Amino acid sequence: MHADLSRSTFRPERHYSAVIAQQGRVQLDADANEQTAIELHRARTLAADLIGQHGGPRDAAGFRIEYVGGKHDIDTLHIHGGRYYVDGILLDANRPAPGTPVPDEDADEQETAQPPAYWTYWDQPDGFRDREKPGDRLPSPTQSPFLVYLKVWERAVSAAEDPALREVALGTALPDTAARVKVVWQVLPLSLAALEIEDVNPPKEDVRSAFTQWAHKQSTPTARLAARSERPDHADEDPCLVKPDARYRGPENQLYRVEIHEGGEAKDATFKWSRENGSVVFPVDELDGTWVQLATLGHDEKLDLDVGDHVELTDTAYASRLEPLPLLRVEELDLPGRRVRLSAEPEGQVGRLPHLNPFLRRWDHQGGPKRKGRTAALKGGAVRIEEGEWLPLEDGVEVYFAKGATYRTGDHWLIPARTATGSVEWPADPARRPLLKAPAGIVRSYAPLALVKGEGGTVDLRLAFTALASSIPPADEAALAAEAQARREEQTAEDPSGGRSQTTADAERAAEGDE
Repeated sequence: MHADLSRSTFRPERHYSAVIAQQGRVQLDADANEQTAIELHRARTLAADLIGQHGGPRDAAGFRIEYVGGKHDIDTLHIHGGRYYVDGILLDANRPAPGTPVPDEDADEQETAQPPAYWTYWDQPDGFRDREKPGDRLPSPTQSPFLVYLKVWERAVSAAEDPALREVALGTALPDTAARVKVVWQVLPLSLAALEIEDVNPPKEDVRSAFTQWAHKQSTPTARLAARSERPDHADEDPCLVKPDARYRGPENQLYRVEIHEGGEAKDATFKWSRENGSVVFPVDELDGTWVQLATLGHDEKLDLDVGDHVELTDTAYASRLEPLPLLRVEELDLPGRRVRLSAEPEGQVGRLPHLNPFLRRWDHQGGPKRKGRTAALKGGAVRIEEGEWLPLEDGVEVYFAKGATYRTGDHWLIPARTATGSVEWPADPARRPLLKAPAGIVRSYAPLALVKGEGGTVDLRLAFTALASSIPPADEAALAAEAQARREEQTAEDPSGGRSQTTADAERAAEGDE
């Protein structure tokens, strides 16, 4: 998550069930965030164990798919409302009802056009499909049936992207407060060829089985990374701001984020890194060619922009689509005008639509790894991945990519660096060799929805479950009599006199003896 964090401490393999606050102690963001992670992990694991990999309530299952052929080859899907669970994550497909404005007394009464009660393929809230991009259009079911599926993941949202998160009473001089985690769901098409299905009329179970295998490959990352801190050769030239023997030479505690920018094989893939977990962002007010006017240039010299910084101009649409854009270099600063000039004009429509809340994200690499006094060239403003060797970031922090991996845009690793130890926090084996780790995110989940064969020929692939609660069955006469007898015996054992006085009970027993 791109947020200003100290570190991420949730480790499911340690089986912690709660975070316990202690009196008189410093309160850290990591503790509160770990408690949230524990609760989410427990709730989603329980839901997945009870429901299965995916499913919806039988009477309120969402994401029913209806294919609608359109004019000029622009087809669409109707995505009907309801709830659905994928890997225990709750998804809500209900379209919010529009509000009712106060009527204008001076104007003639006119009915406002209401949106449909369902989402469509083109206006789904986190899909951001573009009709002008041929790759975004739906396949033609007349040529071959295609699958419609759900892709689910989560991303962080800050006040730069959602201004409503900012408490205006705190003023603009202070930074924002807490960020949010957003569940992103996207309804997307997939050809049967991608599932290795040749039959044009396959059984439902065959489609589900093939999709499960495809989804497993998509959701299982192959990339592995290790991190370490090594005392750089120029350490003796540094001023005594850190311990002389420290391997991490930075003057402050940092949370380094190494994130895949361009995915693919190692020869094509690139990465970017930030010492602030990618949390340094600047809302964009206006874009004019290569000049970008910002709402602020930062709160201090640590969190501002300088000439030579590499930035990513993005917005809600591109952040949700997980499509890498070229990283641009800051060439000039206009401090009074809160403007920066970039090395090139941003691509396409990014940054030009205010309702998508465009923003700049700063990354901290200035160039590729340095070797023999030379800095490796960047590719699209990002660092080329070189597998099987240690790559220096800065201040003694180094990373290592394992060989033979395939990389996915957005996958990332978090590396806490601490001045107190002069090192980075990273797991190691007994011989102190850093361990290779899978990415900390992005966790992607998938579920099949429908097999589209044309209008009126959609095969529903969703699963449904019923509620556990049911009415209590009435007891028969024999069961009621047995329960009454059991109660009488229990009362007799507790009070042999049956509630009578002791004198009366003794007299009755004496009379029975005389007889």
